[in-house]
Amino acid sequence: MATLRAPRAWTRRQFLVRSTSSLAVAALGTLATPRISRTADRPQIAGGIQSGDVSDGSAVVWARADRAARMHVECSTTESFKTIIASASRDALPDADFTSKLLLDDLPPGQDIFYRVRFDDIATGIAGESRTGHFRTAPASGRSISFLWSGDTAGQGWGIDVARGGYRSYRTMLDNRPDFFIHSGDHIYADCTIPSEQKLPNGQIWRNIVTEEKAEVAHTLVQFRGNYRYNHLDEHFRAFHANVPMFAQWDDHEVTNDWSPSGSYDDAGFEDDGTTRLVARARRAFFDFMPIRDIGARQGRVYRKIAYGPLLDVFMIDMRSYRDDSWNKGEDHRGWILGAEQLAWLKRELAASRATWKVIAADLPIGLISLDAVALGDGPPDRREHEIADLLSSIKRDGIRNIVWLTADMHYTAAHYYDPGKAQFQDFEPFWEFVSGPLHAGTWGTGELDNTFGPVAMYQNGCSEAQGENLAPCFGLQFFGRVDIDGASGVMTVTLKDVDNRDLWSVDIVPQPQARPAVVAQHS
Repeated sequence: MATLRAPRAWTRRQFLVRSTSSLAVAALGTLATPRISRTADRPQIAGGIQSGDVSDGSAVVWARADRAARMHVECSTTESFKTIIASASRDALPDADFTSKLLLDDLPPGQDIFYRVRFDDIATGIAGESRTGHFRTAPASGRSISFLWSGDTAGQGWGIDVARGGYRSYRTMLDNRPDFFIHSGDHIYADCTIPSEQKLPNGQIWRNIVTEEKAEVAHTLVQFRGNYRYNHLDEHFRAFHANVPMFAQWDDHEVTNDWSPSGSYDDAGFEDDGTTRLVARARRAFFDFMPIRDIGARQGRVYRKIAYGPLLDVFMIDMRSYRDDSWNKGEDHRGWILGAEQLAWLKRELAASRATWKVIAADLPIGLISLDAVALGDGPPDRREHEIADLLSSIKRDGIRNIVWLTADMHYTAAHYYDPGKAQFQDFEPFWEFVSGPLHAGTWGTGELDNTFGPVAMYQNGCSEAQGENLAPCFGLQFFGRVDIDGASGVMTVTLKDVDNRDLWSVDIVPQPQARPAVVAQHS
């Protein structure tokens, strides 16, 4: 089938009308139906639509119905859907909370793809509404690309206050028109309720949209799923995800605060394989609601590589599922956060990568002191730091260049430069780690770095001591990061941004064929 290039005149307004705000039934092409029926008879899309894990020739499309239905997806390179280049169908059933997702293959690389989703009632065949979304496949050549990353949504009881603009960060991120978005974890706060009101430091009242599932800390599968459904009540969240593909990973609040594989459980106990039922329910809800492809080798595996053209490979790692259970402390000085299997996979995939840039998307920082994460304080590697030291020395030994770490979790934004000359452990090449977030949660003050791997804080921005911890989203300290890779020079520009789309700080990093990366400019 000939590839038709999409016109570049599509607008954000067109997408918002067609994909998220409009509940009208489409009368386009093969999704139209001559059958006359009442609105109540037609399946509805319950929430938004999403795409994710986009490569040069495939993508995952996700949606949720309001009843048992069959999801139909069609793709075109033109917004008019004059030519259909791919289509697929799959059932949305009660067992998955009426969610459904499809992997679409054989898509043209480097192309704007318009997709539309419709549900048909399984019992009657009556067709429901359709909605339209958009994603861009990875380029086959060295085209310039841009993407965003952040994390932490609906935390600390700060839910959707419509009068204050709802999830404003998602609206701002959509205005950036990125190729894709990395969500670094804490899509939900299953361990935090969302009350109807919260008092602000200035005496005003924050008023949330409330739901039954968010009235209690999540323990049941219904409650975990309800946390994800809550986010889809926000119009900016729906608009963003309809038009920007997401690469999703998880952190702790998808389960419970600071969880570990066998150290987090409730009265439901454990599965036969030793997995806590609390974690199993949380993992199932995560995969029900995320547009994430099935890895195949292990059900429910979050870590994976996503190739996005010759300039970029993204390594999504999981720093939760395989960690030790000792809060990164103990007299034996042994610990791990990636686990032997994932660590071996990451070393192998990094060594095999031929992309110019290798981005490690981590759900936790490696140099900020935290018993829940990696860093313990100044000194040589101890406990979980041994794994990171092993990884960094392996990267140096294998001659792998141009690695950048991206993460969220800390509820402030920062740029860290890791310098072996300032480190206790020095067997590695210098590299950058960038922290951003929260998207929509309480903001914290900046953290403390240790000197094990020699991080230097080149920029930090969080709430002040006078503002206090857990500063509400309405005070503007909500953050995300933007990465631009120039197709001609290969230079990576990382920009830290806030909810009002202000550029707070940025740095240009030149790709290095030699042993040591170099930075040509810093902008504040």
